[in-house]
Amino acid sequence: MWQDIKILNATSNALFGLALLALMAGGAWWLAQRPMFALKVIRVESAEKSDLRRVNPLTIRASALPRIKGNFFTANLDSVRVAFESVPWVRKASVQREWPNQLVVTIEEHQPLGTWDDDGRLLSVKGDLFIANLDEAEEDGELLKFGGPNGSEKDVLARFADFQKWFAPIKLTPTDVELSPRYAWSVKLNNGMTVALGREQTRATLHDRVNRLIEIYPQLLARLQDRIESVDMRYPNGLALKASSLGAELNNKK
Repeated sequence: MWQDIKILNATSNALFGLALLALMAGGAWWLAQRPMFALKVIRVESAEKSDLRRVNPLTIRASALPRIKGNFFTANLDSVRVAFESVPWVRKASVQREWPNQLVVTIEEHQPLGTWDDDGRLLSVKGDLFIANLDEAEEDGELLKFGGPNGSEKDVLARFADFQKWFAPIKLTPTDVELSPRYAWSVKLNNGMTVALGREQTRATLHDRVNRLIEIYPQLLARLQDRIESVDMRYPNGLALKASSLGAELNNKK
């Protein structure tokens, strides 16, 4: 009999606890639906602690806000983040709740470096491909040009940084870096000269070819001045060169 009473007490306590939890949950749900917790402010900030340059309120209002559902408690922060990351120029967004009726969205903007493959996409300084208004991207100056197979954008960006260092001794900088479908590299420099460097057979292949060009470049420049159009450095012990009016110059020297 005593054992039966213990079981009955335990059962009643469990039922009472469940009822209390259900009551509390219902109260919490009722409280969460009160108008005071409706989202009244969505504050957008820059991750750089400065004014956003290209993400504007009109774009946010049209692209992101219609996709936000719920109130302070029920809004899905991942869904809000995805909504903001769909806005042009937004690279990354993070979202936090701020009591009692606000969301704070911190945005990192894309910083354009150049165009990609002439297909309307842009390459950012962090190696991300994105789509945005080209006129806006060129507000700070003419963009560089990049291209390569799918998935090669970060490799191309890394090689661009290498070319900047490697050509610095002759005071030239890259304006166009291309990786062909056969994974052969070429770079166009700010003097208009295009350099074919070929495939990267070893880690040192491209650097060695650039160094060979740098060694002979002063002689080429002295003879041809600024008429060099392209240099092919894929030959193991030499190079092929194309220069404007080269034939006329040679004839004049005969």
